[in-house]
Amino acid sequence: MILSIGSGLLADIDVIVSKRDEVYVKVTCERHIAKELSEHFTFFVPGYKFVPAYRNKIWDGKIRLYNSQTNTIYHGLVKYIQKFCEEREYTCSLEDNLDVEDEFSLYLAKKFNSELNIHSQNKPIETRDYQLDAFVHAMQHRRSLLLSPTASGKSLIIYLLFRQFYNYQNLKGLIIVPTTSLVEQLYSDFADYNNGSVENLVHRVYQGREKESNKPLIISTWQSLYKMPKTFFHQFDYIIGDEAHLFKAQSLTSILTSCINAKYRIGLTGTLDGTKTHQLVLEGLFGPVKKVITTKELIDNKQVSDFEIKCLILRHDDEICQYMKDCTYHEELEYLITNKNRNKFIKNLAVSLGNNTLILYQMVEKHGEILYTMIKETKQLGNRKVFFVHGGTDVDARENIRQIMETENDAIVVASYGTFSTGINIRNLHNIIFASPSKSRIRNLQSIGRGLRKSDGKDRATLYDIADDMRYKKHMNYTLRHFVDRTRIYKEEQFPFKIYKIGLKNDTDN
Repeated sequence: MILSIGSGLLADIDVIVSKRDEVYVKVTCERHIAKELSEHFTFFVPGYKFVPAYRNKIWDGKIRLYNSQTNTIYHGLVKYIQKFCEEREYTCSLEDNLDVEDEFSLYLAKKFNSELNIHSQNKPIETRDYQLDAFVHAMQHRRSLLLSPTASGKSLIIYLLFRQFYNYQNLKGLIIVPTTSLVEQLYSDFADYNNGSVENLVHRVYQGREKESNKPLIISTWQSLYKMPKTFFHQFDYIIGDEAHLFKAQSLTSILTSCINAKYRIGLTGTLDGTKTHQLVLEGLFGPVKKVITTKELIDNKQVSDFEIKCLILRHDDEICQYMKDCTYHEELEYLITNKNRNKFIKNLAVSLGNNTLILYQMVEKHGEILYTMIKETKQLGNRKVFFVHGGTDVDARENIRQIMETENDAIVVASYGTFSTGINIRNLHNIIFASPSKSRIRNLQSIGRGLRKSDGKDRATLYDIADDMRYKKHMNYTLRHFVDRTRIYKEEQFPFKIYKIGLKNDTDN
């Protein structure tokens, strides 16, 4: 039973939840209930058996969201405490207005949106209904994890929040993004929406830039700020985490927990990894999940490009399959990325495709550089522009390549997953090639999102998912299993896909 503070004597209530600060709530209850809470909010971390600390018996592989020493838990998990009490028929009281929502209506959101006169590329743009709904939800609840897929316009939702906080409440905020490229991209988007500049309102932080600023908003990478003293983060009234699925990392968690005065805490992501632990940590730091819209709905509503997946399964020689059956995953991956015939197939595929093509790889020197060189030296390339992007590529160069892709119609970009799979906005992208195998749900969905955005003259995008069949008798190779995992994701997301089986040629002629 959930009770308000005025419904009875506190002595008659089993669990009392009160606000400690904007990060944690305190739970007052009997010791046996506290023990139950501790067990209820304790989970094994996915992949814990492979962590050195667990192998060395320093750590038990568990994460404990409820601190039994301080009787505190993340503010964003209040609804789970309520559910815990309901299931066990404990009475529960929420103090300090923890269950009160702010008054903010869709009418006010539409009025505010109209006043902003938002533009893109000097043309007025219409804010979509689901973007306004997400904006209203975040303002009403103060804490929320907005689940909205790539190409759904998350940057516009963030802009609405920023302008609302600045225009009407004069709040100071922090927006955390994962890469320097996304700092520049978000800043550029804000300037675009403002029909000019936001230089007087927004300060950017990454390597070599001043971290302190009196401007009402700071956009930064987490790498630039996580070593700052905790008192630095006390200045912020709100914090927004873009690509929030990354915030389970310790450094990012420390930033969120240091923002003890940030009453608005909003995370945005297109994907969660599917594990309960991951979701609970993120909901604890930001707030309950709110599904804004799905990729399937965006496609059905013609708000993103039509999309298809062509799964190209390369069958390797039987002799190779027999030899590889006893290899480790890393040995198998090493064989694949250094395989001349496989790389030649990728090169020929990229060159044969018309329009703009993005090739995503994992290892820079062992794979990315090789593919880039092979494509550059191809006689059939003609005058097509080819770009190579990796972690060491200067942020200005990355932004320049991104902008060139918006005007080119026949370019090829060979980019690492880390630089171009997450967040980068390229509207004029027609083809994506998965050159390196991956089973990461987040990485795959984020990568797919690169091709979903619409642009003039583009209404369809295609993903070429390259898989490798090295089965031998009953043995299935690692990367083929990863491909099976990817097809499950495609089915769950209702992406149309077709499978093509191709024998990998053995000749090494160019």
